[in-house]
Amino acid sequence: MAWRCSGVSNPDLINRMVQAKLISNSSVQAAMLAVDRGHFSRFKPYEDSPQTIGYNSTISAPHMHAAALESLAPFLFPGAKALDVGSGSGYLTVCMAEMVGPQGRAVGVEHIPELVELAIQNTKKGHPEFLQDNRVAFHHADGRVGFPQDAPYDCIHVGAAAYKLHDKLVEQLKSPGRMFIPVGDEEGQAIYVVDKDKDGNVSKKKTMNVWYVPLTDAEHQRNR
Repeated sequence: MAWRCSGVSNPDLINRMVQAKLISNSSVQAAMLAVDRGHFSRFKPYEDSPQTIGYNSTISAPHMHAAALESLAPFLFPGAKALDVGSGSGYLTVCMAEMVGPQGRAVGVEHIPELVELAIQNTKKGHPEFLQDNRVAFHHADGRVGFPQDAPYDCIHVGAAAYKLHDKLVEQLKSPGRMFIPVGDEEGQAIYVVDKDKDGNVSKKKTMNVWYVPLTDAEHQRNR
């Protein structure tokens, strides 16, 4: 059903995903309605497929953003702190900020400095107050080691495929906390939901097969 959810506007896209039962959480629905995908993708923003944002990077298909937010929703409560690794054009980071509210914080990390600036400019189109109030912040950094300066996080989203579960990311989760991360290589990838319980015990669950750009260093990404 996912590829059938393309719309002609942001509300149309989101409503189609609700009808397809790809979105069931009311907070996710409200956030995705509040953040216009058209501000974050120059090409076919309301088509349910990945789109290029330059620098060998893409903005994920809307149904994958919905899946990530649905999975992380219990940890995107008002006042929560979230980390978005590989924040790209900034879309999902701003959706996370919408969900955590004025007392929360969403941190986007990207190793291509031009994309950091792109995310900032995109955010200004619809939610400049998020930047002014420090509800959203974008940083140029290597997402494979997270962003320890603001750790720990209630939840972490990783928007590129890691070849393994990076220990430094797991360490930066609160107890309890949750991470949504694609893991794998050119042979195959899958989404894993990694949970840390209140006692610090870590478990992981494979949820779906996917295909993401690799989580790598900036030089390799530019030259792929």
